Amino acid sequence: MAHTAFPAVETIAVALLTVGASALVPPAAGAAPSEVGPCTPMPATCAGVVDIDTVLGYQGERAAGTGMVRSANGDVVTNNHVVEGATAISVTDVGNGRSYRARVLGWDRVHDVAALRLEDAAALATVPVGDSSLVTVGEPIVGVGNAEGAGGTPSVAPGVVTALDQAVSAQDEGSGSVENLTGLIEIDADIQPGDSGGPLVDRFGRAVGMDTAASESLSLLPPGRQAFAIPINEVMGIAGQIESGAGAPTVHLGETAFLGVGMATGGAPSAQGVAVREVVAGSPAARAGVRVGDVLTAIDGRRVDSAATVVRSLDGHHPGDRISLGWMPVSGAARSAQVQLVAGPVG
Repeated sequence: MAHTAFPAVETIAVALLTVGASALVPPAAGAAPSEVGPCTPMPATCAGVVDIDTVLGYQGERAAGTGMVRSANGDVVTNNHVVEGATAISVTDVGNGRSYRARVLGWDRVHDVAALRLEDAAALATVPVGDSSLVTVGEPIVGVGNAEGAGGTPSVAPGVVTALDQAVSAQDEGSGSVENLTGLIEIDADIQPGDSGGPLVDRFGRAVGMDTAASESLSLLPPGRQAFAIPINEVMGIAGQIESGAGAPTVHLGETAFLGVGMATGGAPSAQGVAVREVVAGSPAARAGVRVGDVLTAIDGRRVDSAATVVRSLDGHHPGDRISLGWMPVSGAARSAQVQLVAGPVG
């Protein structure tokens, strides 16, 4: 990924406890392990699994991941980092082979969950959902996904649960922000970039977690700890919150607001502000007069000292909102302006 951030609205969130629309699916009577679920027979077809391909227009790149279908009319849940920075999203249903355009309904950056809706989708198979509160250490599992963005037949990574209620730090390579992911299922399985957003399935093929892998856009700290899944109860609860349209301080609904500056990431916060490395032509920042080399100093009257704090200062805003932006030009006196945000890349 490019080493710049084009900050838009990204929200800090806490876990939502209610389970969303997908019901818990018990194994069929007399079913043996791997006889039901998203991969039957494994790995030829995976009901409710989709491949996600994104265009990262401002970085000039593409990325890929996985998702799970929550409803027959095209509600999909995935990791936020799978779609973060996307200017276009295409989703291919593994079951029927059809591709759909998708829009993001909302996202939760701290818990790394995003909800999508596919255009003109109908009669899709949905992922069978288990109960992550029943997962135990030593239990066999399989991570299903789109390893390395290869598409086609889903990849499968068999393994076992090695620990519960784990915590890792996840660093966004775009904004440089670091969030703590908690309550994770740790697994001994070969989860790869591209698998993120796919189901972690139990021996009956029910999704009990959502695969979360390190990638070019997301680093898990310390390095090397890459095999984790977000408990499915938490995933479906957040997705249900987003799909219901019931706003909350911890969940961003709708389009992402866009300022249009790229900033240096990493390093210690600076009391002087945040150096501007790029300015998107025609963006709100450009129209206000911000130039490469200027230093952002404040948003809405609050000082900013890193790319991450700029992003967080924009939390809760939407396209059309006006903010007060302060900056120090390369030469001359400090400036400030009222800036109207526009729609931009996903969270």
